[in-house]
Amino acid sequence: MVLTGADIFAEVLVEQGVETLFGYPGGAVLNLYDALYKYSGKIRHIMTAHEQGAAHAADGYARATGKTGVVLATSGPGATNLVTGIATAYMDSIPMVAITGNVGTSLIGRDSFQEVYIAGITMPITKHNFVVRKVDELADILRDAFRIAQTGRKGPVLVDIPKDVTGATAEFTPVKPQIPVYKTELDGQELARAAQVIGNARRPVIYFGGGVAASEAGEELYALAKKAEIPATYTMMAAGVLSYGDPLNLGLLGMHGCRTTNRAVNEADLVLAIGTRFSDRVALNTEKFAKNAAILQIDIDPSEVNKNVEVDYSLVGDVKQILQALLPLVKDAKHTEWMTQIQAWQAQDYRPKDDKYRIRPHQLIGKMCELAGPDALYVTDVGQHQMWATQYIRHVKPRSFLTSGGLGTMGFGYGAAIGAKLAVGESRPVIHITGDGSFHMNLNEACTAVSYELPVITVIFNNTVLGMVRQWQTAFYGKRYSSTDPHRKTNYVKLAEGFGAKGYHCETLDAFSAAFAEALKSKGPVWIECVIDKDEKVLPMIPAGGSIEDMIMD
Repeated sequence: MVLTGADIFAEVLVEQGVETLFGYPGGAVLNLYDALYKYSGKIRHIMTAHEQGAAHAADGYARATGKTGVVLATSGPGATNLVTGIATAYMDSIPMVAITGNVGTSLIGRDSFQEVYIAGITMPITKHNFVVRKVDELADILRDAFRIAQTGRKGPVLVDIPKDVTGATAEFTPVKPQIPVYKTELDGQELARAAQVIGNARRPVIYFGGGVAASEAGEELYALAKKAEIPATYTMMAAGVLSYGDPLNLGLLGMHGCRTTNRAVNEADLVLAIGTRFSDRVALNTEKFAKNAAILQIDIDPSEVNKNVEVDYSLVGDVKQILQALLPLVKDAKHTEWMTQIQAWQAQDYRPKDDKYRIRPHQLIGKMCELAGPDALYVTDVGQHQMWATQYIRHVKPRSFLTSGGLGTMGFGYGAAIGAKLAVGESRPVIHITGDGSFHMNLNEACTAVSYELPVITVIFNNTVLGMVRQWQTAFYGKRYSSTDPHRKTNYVKLAEGFGAKGYHCETLDAFSAAFAEALKSKGPVWIECVIDKDEKVLPMIPAGGSIEDMIMD
């Protein structure tokens, strides 16, 4: 059948199983929006307040489901407003297809109104990007974009479509969508050697990251840890893969990880690094990281092997497939002496003190988890609140803690929470945890949550300052608080009501408990402002470039 480029665009989205699309209209994409009008029974379009919010929403949708998030924006500023969201997805290996309109092909390169070379701008922050020049190439390019986003190490792909291409016509042939399959080439000798290395270890530790969640390999990882009795620690991107409270779950590793996890890696004789990249927030000092251990790295991306830390052994491929092949080769084992030593260290870990007169972050998060229940999905922005959430949420499920790990994007949270809520529906509460600094960056997405009647609960940790920057200024800059107190007078209750949401102001844990219980019953968005002391710190903390010997505990 002969269709316009715009209709081909819509047909391919349907073909690829896209049910929800986030975006904002504009001149260069009017043909595409006209097609979406016709296809509204098959594709739900969510219009955000800002294109960056749409990108974060597509990202949140992808993180919550494992599906490819899709975002649509017009040319020029519409396209450039996606850049931060695309970079966020790229750094955390999130599958996303970003579709941008552009000026007509005859106007490209003439500094036309709202023209930018978005393919060039986004080249360093996408797995691949395309500029469509002919309408008869459009369908296959879109299909390639979805395939690339989900194949191998996942990530964002951009497709730029000039306006005249969307209006031209071409023959369209429907194609049954192909589920991307990544087949790992397994080397029997390498697997056997890895199993032997694991079997010979006396003080092994598993250190795993977001690649385990992306590969849906949580069960296999736990089976390995259980079979060989190997304690495990994780990065922020892998929170929830191992259940809170499990004896083998040591907790968070790195800059704000507990002393035991960092010490266990420091004293280990084998570190199994699975689906993780030794970032500078974990391997703060690459010369001293796991200095007593052999390192076995398992990752889908060969470029990550020996990139940040030199490893002794490596297995390259899909984590789930490798663990499935490795498990039968690993012998049952017990490491009683090692586990006893770890338990002794755990007794000395940092534990914050409760306070009945003011809100302490750990108590606030504990109450949140108690009231929201185990099915809650948490989304954070970036800063102190993010780290407190990572430390104290009782993570019990994968894909239930969404945060900007690699890029550290303040303002990520509200859009991502909207995307996540649209993904999970009414079955699960979605809690957006933010700080007053991060929240001011994209709080305009409140109008999106109100318009679509999305009961996202936003908990604002309001310490009136840029808390994480201030903490560093306290520790390393002689308490010279340069530009970390913005002196804002925002009334969150009135502002929420102005958007059409419900707002609460809380100065005690009891007040928060009452407000949160009411918010869980709400049919629309709720903001809960919680007053936090500006001198609250995220502890423990290892300074950048430091090691466990440099850990700050108070």
